[in-house]
Amino acid sequence: MLSAMKIQNPLFYSVTEITSQIKQVLRQQFSSIGVEGEISNFRPSSAGHWYFTLKDGEASLSCVMFRYQSFRVPFKPADGMRIRVIGGISVYEKRGTYQIICEAMEQVGSGELLQQLEERKQRLHREGLFDEERKRPLPRLPKTVGLITSPTGAALRDILNVLNRRNSGIHIIIYPSAVQGDEAAVSLRQQLQTAQRRREVDVLIIGRGGGSIEDLLPFSDEQLVREVAASTIPVISAVGHDIDWALTDYAADLRAPTPSAAAELVSSPREEVYEFIRSVREQALQTVRNRMEHARLVLRPFRPEELQRQFNQLVQPYRLAADDLAEACTQEITRTCERTRHTLDALHREIEARSPRAVMKRGFSVVTHGDHHGVITDASQAPGDTRVHITFYEGERDAVIEHKEQM
Repeated sequence: MLSAMKIQNPLFYSVTEITSQIKQVLRQQFSSIGVEGEISNFRPSSAGHWYFTLKDGEASLSCVMFRYQSFRVPFKPADGMRIRVIGGISVYEKRGTYQIICEAMEQVGSGELLQQLEERKQRLHREGLFDEERKRPLPRLPKTVGLITSPTGAALRDILNVLNRRNSGIHIIIYPSAVQGDEAAVSLRQQLQTAQRRREVDVLIIGRGGGSIEDLLPFSDEQLVREVAASTIPVISAVGHDIDWALTDYAADLRAPTPSAAAELVSSPREEVYEFIRSVREQALQTVRNRMEHARLVLRPFRPEELQRQFNQLVQPYRLAADDLAEACTQEITRTCERTRHTLDALHREIEARSPRAVMKRGFSVVTHGDHHGVITDASQAPGDTRVHITFYEGERDAVIEHKEQM
């Protein structure tokens, strides 16, 4: 213990004092140096400052470039980019860490890792894994959302907070997976396969919070990218922050800039859901009304009164034709009857003129035997003492022939 030790040097420093002296030594020794390395964990601040790490195969160095200096950089730094910076080493007292304050920056190359990822990206793109036409739209109102992420990470907390705030009615299934390290890619693939096999979610979110390009490397695993592209369940890739990227972003059906944004994409607020339901209900009612109106218009010609009207229109010409024919028939019958009547009258007059009574009216009589059998037309038929019957125009008489006149 310290109390039991013999202190040879009684000089003690406070934390601030020793840190200040270290800062002074570093600033004097490394006031203006050049460093070359690969950018990792690039994080621009809202104030415009750039925070990032320069690394090589053995070590890493924290860096910062303030806004008034970053304006002069002709390119946008990104993870994996190889650069050279000029600046001085300083110490951030509150954290007790040292960093280089960058005054100038130039690009050297893209870095070996970034180059490998770019080559993989181009190869998968040529295979059609990133084509937009193969991507599917997300369900409008998913009932169940699956999360493939770390069960202890900030990304999961952010997603759950957003879902609970916007729509707590959504059911959530978590497929816990490692999201960093050598085993992460295998774990992510296994959980994606589990979700595919169970078929219990409507949409999947796969992702994690921000990190360096090395931290996000499992989400660019080629086999994982292929399985995301082949997923039968719509997939949202939500890896890191807006400036971060992974190959799953290109293979997924949709890329979200952050895990929280992914949660917003699958969770319409209750008010929007209610408004959507009201809109669907109104559309359904309008559709029913339109179909009923269409049916009414279609059936209108078949109403009894309409059928009667159409029937009348259809048979009216035939009725008129029948009336005209009946009129013509009546006129023809009338004319025929009139002609027949005139003919009969003429025949009647002729018959009357030739009838025995007409002859008898002129003074002739009809003589028959007394027994009314046979008309006597010859005197030889009536010898003496023959009883005869004489029919006059008016009246009758019986007579006896007294003698026969000699001719």
